[in-house]
Amino acid sequence: MWENQEQMPKERLLSSQEIAEALAGLDGWTVAGGKLHREYQFPDFVHAFGFMAAAAVAIEAMNHHPEWSNVWNRVCVDLQTHDAGGITAKDVDLARKLEPLARRLMD
Repeated sequence: MWENQEQMPKERLLSSQEIAEALAGLDGWTVAGGKLHREYQFPDFVHAFGFMAAAAVAIEAMNHHPEWSNVWNRVCVDLQTHDAGGITAKDVDLARKLEPLARRLMD
């Protein structure tokens, strides 16, 4: 194991083409401000907050925490690997994990 994160290998930034290919399989995701961006809209606050609570488990397991905010029935998510200074495969992986969690609560 790495003794601290400074010794861990840095994630590789994805190319524009790699990001475009990833977005093709991620409905509703875009790039905004150099980050993967998605706004989810749920039926109400309870569903939005439920999504955030359910997603927290997957997020913590990955140790890759999003920038996100919640206002009533909406959750805005921005993903960027800060250590790498941009979008990496970790961001795409987390976006893919968030999608099925959100779909279950959006109906």
